[in-house]
Amino acid sequence: MIIHEVGHNFFPMIINSDERQWTWMDEGLNTFVQYLAEQEWDIHYPARRGPAYRIVDYMRSPAMNMVPIMTNSESILQFGNNAYGKPATALNILRETVLGRELFDYAFKTYCERWAFKHPAPADLFRTMEDASGVDLDWFWRGWFYTTEFTDQSLDKVRIAAVPTLDPATLEAQRRYEGTHDQARHIGQTRNEATLRPTIVDNTPAASDFYNSYDRYALSASDKKALEAMEAGPTGYLHELSISNKGGLIMPVIVGFTFEDGTTHVERYPAEIWIKHEESFVKTVYLPKKAVKIELDPYLETADTDTYNNVWPADVNVHLEALPERSRWESWRSNPMRDAQRN
Repeated sequence: MIIHEVGHNFFPMIINSDERQWTWMDEGLNTFVQYLAEQEWDIHYPARRGPAYRIVDYMRSPAMNMVPIMTNSESILQFGNNAYGKPATALNILRETVLGRELFDYAFKTYCERWAFKHPAPADLFRTMEDASGVDLDWFWRGWFYTTEFTDQSLDKVRIAAVPTLDPATLEAQRRYEGTHDQARHIGQTRNEATLRPTIVDNTPAASDFYNSYDRYALSASDKKALEAMEAGPTGYLHELSISNKGGLIMPVIVGFTFEDGTTHVERYPAEIWIKHEESFVKTVYLPKKAVKIELDPYLETADTDTYNNVWPADVNVHLEALPERSRWESWRSNPMRDAQRN
């Protein structure tokens, strides 16, 4: 509370925005710098607002209970979340994920210096951040400040293929598996193996012909010669990811890969990856190792409202609490320091 109120010396006193018109330019920006100050004091400070994951419950709210940040202060719904929490989170995401800390800090400092002892409007903040950073952020302001859309990126499908092999034996084994594994597990084939043996051909070998012994999956001499003429390339795996935007909010896409040996790799794609199609896209990623786990937003950067559809294979673990959940009123009136002294 003290940190927050001291911050008001700067927002909206020195950077003198109109809090009656745009509450978030006062409370939202101040809540953002409050979060930064809290972390400088203690990185384990129990911040209520700022990190992306803290705003998720609000972003899940029914549309009828939300209004855009740019709503006039007289008409705001859920005042604390709208004017304090969401703007602070948006700026934190802009700092951590979109621009990076160094570029954001420079741009935000430029805004504060440029508009000190003046009366900035929202457009002045937006323009200054873009001007100082040199980055087009129209998509970000539009999504976070002018709509009630939310982040829900979904990893809908994953397909993994090894880079084509030039080894004849390996290629034959792959062809044989692809050609027989569906037939082998089909219920009709399973029952036929149990009930139709021995077949006519089993009992009368003379009834068989060339195709009973023909190996359709074996490589021909010309195939082997063609493989020998090819130049070997890198080995590895192609990972085809089908990703959709279920929440509507355009955001960067962060994909984390985990491999069998426990090592990890992260791919980051800017918001422009949605430019051709805002609802879905397919991305193929080459990696030298085969992933055993793939996860969107592994570091909780984007305020994704449904992390269960972010993971492949699906994460089915759910935590059940034995103790009853405390009400919000009980949480507010609790005083752990006082309770510890009494005990």
